[in-house]
Order: sequence, then C-alpha cells, then structure tokens
Amino acid sequence: MDTTYLVVVLFLVTLSAVMIFALVSKARTEKRLEDEDAPKSTLAKDSKDTR
Repeated sequence: MDTTYLVVVLFLVTLSAVMIFALVSKARTEKRLEDEDAPKSTLAKDSKDTR
C-alpha cells in the first residue's frame, strides 16, 4: 500500500467523521430551539442572571 493511498483514506475518514458530527450537532441544536421547555442559557437576554 502506497503512502498516498493511506493519506487519502485517513483524510476521507476524518472528513466523514467531522461531517457526521456536525450534522448530529445541528439536528440537536434545532430540536432544542424548537422545544419551549428547554432551559435557557444564562447568556440569553431573557433568562435569569444566575441559575
């Protein structure tokens, strides 16, 4: 196996893992934004100052 093939395979695996992570994270974020009962961040304008 040539080093070039190994580098390409590692690149594609890493890129795929990052893309899957990003898609899952985006879906979780959108689901949480739609949930009215989700606790607000302490950085949000309309939240309490402390927990």
